[in-house]
Amino acid sequence: MSKNKKETIYVKGAEVELIMKEKENYISLTDIAKYRDGENPSQIISLWLRTYSTIEYLGLWESLNNLNFNPHIYEGFKNESAKPQFWMSPQKWINETNAIGMISKSGRYGGGTFAHSDIAFKFAAWISAEFELYLVTELAISVTLQHWNN
Repeated sequence: MSKNKKETIYVKGAEVELIMKEKENYISLTDIAKYRDGENPSQIISLWLRTYSTIEYLGLWESLNNLNFNPHIYEGFKNESAKPQFWMSPQKWINETNAIGMISKSGRYGGGTFAHSDIAFKFAAWISAEFELYLVTELAISVTLQHWNN
C-alpha cells in the first residue's frame, strides 16, 4: 500500500485514510469500522463480510470490474454465506477470488483494509447512514480540491 498516494479526510471527527490506486479512490474500511468499535475494527469488517448481501454485492462488483475474478469460488462463498457458521475475512476474499476491490495488509503498523469507494460506501452505510452521507460529502470535497490543485 505504500506505493500509492495517501490522504486523510475527516468524517464526523474520525480520521479516514484514502489511497489512490490506478486512478481510483480506495477508502480505509478499518478507519470506518473504528467509528463503530475503535477496539475491534477487524471484527466489525468480518461481521459485515459474512452477510449474504455483502458477498453478493462484492461478487457483482468484481464481475463488472475484474476480468480475473474467480466466479466459481464466489458462488461457493455466496451459498455458504446463508449458513450461520459462515465466516469471511478480507484476505480470504481477496486471495481466493482474485478480488481487486479490496486491499488488505496485516500488521499493527501500516496494516489495514481498504476498499474501492463503491464498496467502502456500502460498508459505511452498514455502519451508519449518517456516517455514509458525511463520507460521501467529504470525499467529494477532497476530489474537487485535488482536481483544482492539479
